[in-house]
Amino acid sequence: MRTVHKFRLETGSKGNCIRLREGFRILHSEYLVTEKSVFVWIEVPLDITLPEHSVQLRVFHTGDPIPARYEHLATAVDAFGPEAFHVYALETEALPWQAIA
Repeated sequence: MRTVHKFRLETGSKGNCIRLREGFRILHSEYLVTEKSVFVWIEVPLDITLPEHSVQLRVFHTGDPIPARYEHLATAVDAFGPEAFHVYALETEALPWQAIA
């Protein structure tokens, strides 16, 4: 079995560290105007015997420099403003995540 969790992503250089069980999939990212924040929805297995991984997600603004070791996952657009937010993951060998299609 599995479920979907919603995570708010903070912007800035610190990034976001999320602990996820092996086999997770990042499904969707969106800027929610009512919350004035970027969110991601991640499908996670409910099997507690699976190992956990720390996933580093970071939100970049258009025009920000992006280190080479980050991989693009999604772009979330503010429908009522001129801003776009680009969600990247710190690339590591141990992570089985997939980019949003």
